[in-house]
Amino acid sequence: MPYHRYKPAHERVEVPLTGGRDWPARRITASPLWVPVDLRDGNQALAEPMDLARKRRMFDLLTAMGFKEIEVGYPSASQTDFDFVRHLATPGAVPDDVTVVVFTPARHDLIERTFDSVEGMSRVVVHLYTPTAPTWRNVVLGHDRPALRALIRDAAEYLARLAGDRDLRFEFSPEVFNLTEPDYVLEVCNDLTALWDASPDRPVIHNLPATVEVATPNVYADQIEYMHRHLDRRDAVILSVHPHNDRGTGVACAELALLAGAQRVEGCLFGNGERTGNVDLVTLALNLHSQGVDPMLDLSDIDEVRRVVEHCNRLPVPDRHPYAGDLVYTAFSGTHQDAIGKGLAHHAKRAADLGVPPEQAPWEVPYLPIDPADVGRDYQAVIRVNSQSGKGGVAYLLNTRYGLELPRRLQIDFSSVVQRATDGSGEEITAEQLWELFHATYLAPGETSALADWSTVETAPGVHEFGGTLRSGRRLHGTGNGPLSALTGALAADGIDVDILHYAEHALDPGRGSRAIAYVEARVGGTTCWGAAQDTSVLTASVHAVLAAVNRVIEPAARGAV
Repeated sequence: MPYHRYKPAHERVEVPLTGGRDWPARRITASPLWVPVDLRDGNQALAEPMDLARKRRMFDLLTAMGFKEIEVGYPSASQTDFDFVRHLATPGAVPDDVTVVVFTPARHDLIERTFDSVEGMSRVVVHLYTPTAPTWRNVVLGHDRPALRALIRDAAEYLARLAGDRDLRFEFSPEVFNLTEPDYVLEVCNDLTALWDASPDRPVIHNLPATVEVATPNVYADQIEYMHRHLDRRDAVILSVHPHNDRGTGVACAELALLAGAQRVEGCLFGNGERTGNVDLVTLALNLHSQGVDPMLDLSDIDEVRRVVEHCNRLPVPDRHPYAGDLVYTAFSGTHQDAIGKGLAHHAKRAADLGVPPEQAPWEVPYLPIDPADVGRDYQAVIRVNSQSGKGGVAYLLNTRYGLELPRRLQIDFSSVVQRATDGSGEEITAEQLWELFHATYLAPGETSALADWSTVETAPGVHEFGGTLRSGRRLHGTGNGPLSALTGALAADGIDVDILHYAEHALDPGRGSRAIAYVEARVGGTTCWGAAQDTSVLTASVHAVLAAVNRVIEPAARGAV
């Protein structure tokens, strides 16, 4: 690999903080100002940009989620963007508490087009941008530092003249901030703060983009903290960040930038954007949620948010997205499943002890940073089974879907059955398929019993007799200290030695009717085997569970014996 062709970040741009950093010791204790740019930055990265209907649907989703400032378009870039902004100018189209942001480069004709698009609108931020990094200045724009500073100032003055006395606010982005000399960015931003006469009741926004990620997130944090410390009229400036994800650390850049003094974050739902995407606002918000900080956004139906975004963007959200992916609340690993199953049981008990609903109890469940119910998921999807799974996941699915409470040794036994069934294909097995496999393995052998009739009776205290007739007409009879002991006595008299090692039974879910299920572990002629049966009668279920275990062991040629 020709690694020698690339300069490390510290050789491309000065990192001014060499000591005395404050951000490493800080904590994020409140939500930032969120600004989704799905309708502008995200939209321009789509192979098929949104039409007006999709833009409207995205806008409605963003307002329903609680965003109060939304970048709605680049009206000088396309007729569709211009028309959408004009649509939002219709009375009642924008909620009264929502501010729209429109984006423009530093050219007079494009600035005019942008102002035309917002004619008649209130609560508007006009967002001016210009690339400022040396490569962009030299290769793209052909300006040195003083010439570009003059160009930006001229565009900012033109914005102010067109705004007049209208209730507009201004935002400036020195594009590729993270590769621009910090002292130069500070000069340009302070120029505009003064030019636009920023005040605490009418602040300007200085948005500092990591347009292309080139360094570890701590470098971006140092750059943001430098600006935070040195910006003029700091109480009249909203310090904003706009990280991209070229190194896969956009979320980390945003979080460290907030520690370093940023107050506002621009990004997209699920991280859509050019190249590797913008910072993911859903992940950022739910990261806060997982730390006990109110993100001030409604993500309680994450699947609906995902459906709308996938429709509007015509792009899928990955299965492993940190919070919205199809598999993110799913465990296939046996050890994970066991821990999650125990954690969920502990959580339910804790909630009951506190006398509160489970959704209000403190959350501490292994492998699940947040309660899936917080984002509208249920527990059915948490544990799923494939060839990597263990007994915990199998037992959990059979319990939640079918009400089975498998004894521990039966869990171990059945997990090996599942393993053999899934090893060949490696595919996931559903709860329904698990039930069918369980039924075929443990229940069905007892349902084919050759007993035509049977009965038990207590003939004396602690003495039970079992009598039955095989379909062949042969009689079975035995005694014991209980009904099942009497049954094994009858089987022994017929030549089948059966020793019951473990017995358990419980009522099934009331929704399934008044039924019970019994589980029996038995040693049959030296071979240990499990059987199970269900019936309205506990005794009948118990008898058939014993017969199921027996029929699983005896040779196929002799299966008519019991």
